[in-house]
Parts: sequence; structure tokens; C-alpha cells
Amino acid sequence: MTRLISTDPATGETVWEGDAATPAQVQGAVDAARAAFPDWADRPRAERIEAVKRYQAVLKDRADDIARTISRETGKALWETRTEAASMIGKVDISIRAYDERTGERSAETGFGRAVLRHRPHGVAAVLGPFNFPGHLPNGHIVPALLAGDTVVFKPSEETPAIGQIMAEAFAAADLPTGVVNVVQGGRETGAALLDAGIDALMFTGSGAAGAHFRRKFADDPHVILALELGGNNPLVVWDAADAQAAAGIVLQSAFVTTGQRCSCARRLIVPEGPQGDAIVEAVAALADRIVFAPWNSDPEPYGGPLISERAAGAALTALQQRIDAGARVIRASGPVDNLPGAFVRPAIIDVTGVNVPDEEIFAPFLSVTRVASFDAAIAAANATRYGLSAGLVSDDPKTWDRFINRIRAGVVNFNRPTTGAAGDMPFGGLGASGNHRPSAWYAADYCAYPVASFEAEAVRNIEGEIKGLR
Repeated sequence: MTRLISTDPATGETVWEGDAATPAQVQGAVDAARAAFPDWADRPRAERIEAVKRYQAVLKDRADDIARTISRETGKALWETRTEAASMIGKVDISIRAYDERTGERSAETGFGRAVLRHRPHGVAAVLGPFNFPGHLPNGHIVPALLAGDTVVFKPSEETPAIGQIMAEAFAAADLPTGVVNVVQGGRETGAALLDAGIDALMFTGSGAAGAHFRRKFADDPHVILALELGGNNPLVVWDAADAQAAAGIVLQSAFVTTGQRCSCARRLIVPEGPQGDAIVEAVAALADRIVFAPWNSDPEPYGGPLISERAAGAALTALQQRIDAGARVIRASGPVDNLPGAFVRPAIIDVTGVNVPDEEIFAPFLSVTRVASFDAAIAAANATRYGLSAGLVSDDPKTWDRFINRIRAGVVNFNRPTTGAAGDMPFGGLGASGNHRPSAWYAADYCAYPVASFEAEAVRNIEGEIKGLR
């Protein structure tokens, strides 16, 4: 049996340890969810709402513990994990409203009776959680699925099992029926067993590479609905912005928040050639020098913490060095932070203008600068990616925004705001390698249930008069 051990990347202290689920245990969880599904799906929607409201109440009572556990397990600053805990709580009310708007029931009178639109749940939904927002992001799949009538088997990231355990305890404390929510801990092998256990839906947040694997795996099984929320090589264009310092704040928050571990972080900064672009890059670099990365419980609170692990930091630094070896010019170098553990890295800024670099996401506080001669070239550079999650424009000219929003290819596009800005009452998702056209957040209700259209008459009546060509 595989033993899971979760450690605080800021200190190395053990946060959680336990056994990974065996394939037989995973199958048992899916079987329990399958057995619970008919009763859960058939319950009045008001009962399902009441159940998730009880879960919401537990989250409120345990919000501080949730925030501190996320901080200990991920290293994220406490100011950020408190926001994550609040987002988990808020997701319940948002999901109830979204269900009514996106997948509710409506009917219209007809000459024969009525036409009715209903939505029905898929069945057993597998939810694979990420490490960067280990509570908020899987919660954003699970709550809409429960409201729709699906049952759930949730596998937290092997990097963050403790928050998965807390969520399991919260659902148990909310007194949901047995088998409605099941949590299995483990790594890749556990995830693979879950996908082979006879599920009806896969709801995943993670890397583009993993999403591509899931597409291939289920290509010949259209029964399984896939909702893939993946990464991005996201562009941020700064053009016709008079205040370089103001622009720098937006760039910094786009690129380096959560230590660069958000799928919506800006990875590519596109600026004009010449003095205007130089001023922007210099302002960003100067502001980046002021960022404080430190353990989550430091006083005063830091801007950010470590990457999820030393292994992740090593992989990110290797990818950065490959770009430098290919010819990228270093504006700000990365490296260790003040003798802290190896998961901590300094933000890096490199200039890749004219350099052929991989179209890949580096999940770290690293920003690549590209300089272009025209705004048309800026849009072309922004769209030169197989991803399409988020993008942004910083500009004082609204007409420039009009051109940008009409031509950029991404699912989340912001104007004079960080690329990481998103809201639970808006859709969240991307194109290309960033997703599969099933955005989450407000639109999660869409992939948690399927529409059923019905023509209905109250009684059997003879319709021979409607049939043409009878003798």
C-alpha cells in the first residue's frame, strides 16, 4: 500500500499522511456513488439545495482551519487562503443561482399540450483536484454536480490531501446521504483507477498535458462527459499606456500572484519596441524587486510563498534555463530566496524577442517579454499559442480595446485589470489546449446535467388527422 505524506513547502513539516486508496477501494467508492445516484437524483431539488446549504454552514464554521490548512499544505500566504475559503463558501449560493439560469426547467403551452425543457444528471462524476487552489477549484465542480443530482468521487491532488480530507469531513458533517460524496486519496495510479472504474463524467482542473491524455483516453467513449479546465501560455499586451508605473502594477499582479501558480497568470508580456516598451519593462522589473516571498505565517504578511515543492521549483528553473540557453536575455534572474527552503524562487523576467521558445506554461513566477513594432503584431504575437485561457490589454485608448477584444483568442480577456481577475458568477475556461469548450464557474451547471426536451399531452388522443397520405 502506498503511503502519502504531505509537507509544508515553506518549512518541510509534515501536514498530513495516510494510505493511498487501492484500486479495489477506488472501485468501491464508485460503486457506492452508483448505488446512491438514483435516490439522490430523484430527490426534489429543494432537498439537494438544503444539503449543500448544510455543507456551506460547515465551511463557514471551519473557514479559519480551512485557510490555515491550505497555507500549510501549499505555502500560500494566509491572506490568499482566507480568500479561497471564502470563495468555497460563496460557491454554494452562486451555483444555486447558476443552476436556475443555465439548467433549470421551463415549459410553454402548445396546441397539443406543452413543450417542457428539463435537465437530468449524468450519474457518477469523478473530480480530480489541483494543488494550487485545492479547496476552491474542486469545490467549483462538486457543488454544481450535487445540485444537478450527480454523485461524486473526488480525488484531491496528492500534493494537497489534507484539504481533501477536510472537505470529506465537511460533507460528512453536513449529513449527506451515504455514497453521495466519496473521497479517495492517492497519486497518478489512484487517478487512473478512478477513470477505469465506470464513471459518467470527468471534471478536471490541471495541466494541458493531462487534459490531452484524458481526451485521448475517452475519445471512443462519448458517454463520459469531459469538463477540462487547463492551463495557458497567457499574453498581456501593454500598448498606449502613459503611466508605466500604473501598468507595472497590473503586469506584476498578472504574472506573479500566487507565486505564478495560477492557470490564468500572464506568462508573456508584449510591449512596443523602443522607449515606451523599455519604460514599461523597467517599471515591472523595479516593482518585482520589491516583492516579498516568505513563509505563509510571516509577520508582516508576504506577497507570496514557495512553489508547491522543491521538485516543482527545480523543474521550473530548468525550463527557464533552457530559454536562456536558447538566447533569451535575462532582465531579472531567478534563484533561491534568502536561504529559505528550495521550493522558494525569485521572480524572473527574460526578454525572448526574436528567440524561438517553447509554447508551454511554466507554473512559476517567470515572465517572458516580447517587443513588437505595431499593435497588429502585438495581437498576432498574443495569439501565437496553442492555448487560449486568459489574455489582457493595458491601454489608455478604448479604441485599442475594441480592436483587441474582437481579435484576441481566449476565454477570459481583461482590460486594464490583471489577467488573473475572474468571478464565480461569470464563465471561466479557455480554448485550444486550455480546455474543451466547457467553461466552469457560472457555466459549470452546463456540464453537470444534460437537457431533455419533451412534447407532452395530458391524455391519449387520436392524431390520425395529423397524418398525411392515409387512405
